[in-house]
Amino acid sequence: MSKVWFVTGSSRGLGREFVKAALSRGDKVAATARNPESLGELVAAHGDAVLPLALDVTDRAAVFDAVKRAREHFGRLDVIVNNAGYAQIGAIEELTEQHLRDQLETNLFGPVWVIQAALPYLREQGAGHIIQLSSAAGLIAMPLGGAYQVSRWAVEALNETLAQEVADFGIKVTVIEPGGFATRSGKNPDPLANGHMAEPSPIYDGLRRRIAAMAGKQPAGDPAAAAQALLKIVDSDNPPLRVLFGLGFYPMLQQVYADRLKTWADWQDLSAEAQGNLDQEAK
Repeated sequence: MSKVWFVTGSSRGLGREFVKAALSRGDKVAATARNPESLGELVAAHGDAVLPLALDVTDRAAVFDAVKRAREHFGRLDVIVNNAGYAQIGAIEELTEQHLRDQLETNLFGPVWVIQAALPYLREQGAGHIIQLSSAAGLIAMPLGGAYQVSRWAVEALNETLAQEVADFGIKVTVIEPGGFATRSGKNPDPLANGHMAEPSPIYDGLRRRIAAMAGKQPAGDPAAAAQALLKIVDSDNPPLRVLFGLGFYPMLQQVYADRLKTWADWQDLSAEAQGNLDQEAK
């Protein structure tokens, strides 16, 4: 049985590949983009199977209207893909208030609005699957990516909470954590070249040079392969809450989590000291 998808950020990159993969196997897609003209090629190729919708995910009322239109047009919603997002790059000291607010409006509040708009329909159906695009940067932190990483760490917590809240309604939740994918140049993207850049301070020029020297060293992932992997996720009876797309960050993640566990263990005596003993003091 074919599925009905609602995908944000469908104009390019992984979102575009997700839409193409779904359509290629006979599914229907409400594809959203800030500029719906960018979806014309999909409509020409797949006709009524595509519902192109103009959408800025930071506009809560527009999100609710788009989800409602998609549901009314196709009669149901099976897969909700929160894909729209971007990366704000800059050292913490270089970020403005507006940088942070804009980053969170798109990468955090946008997914919240989509989830809130879709949940009543999924709950009524007693089924549905919410897919959240995060990043390996939602699990680890690296220099110059603070704003972006804050937004991705936030959606990790948001969706882990959501999964527990909606499980009784037959709704599944999966967080996709991609590494580097060749969504533009055919190469593993350089985060210092492909994000929104804060005004650089010369104080951090040395750090930028070191990061630039390391960037793009890992093989780039194939977006079309990622889309086929997503189809397996949405077809699974027991999909994972989290899954990495690509292998490049896996060794780093293993080391980061091992280091965290070791640090907590090394400082366990201090943790116990911080707990205190109020019962003993009361006596």
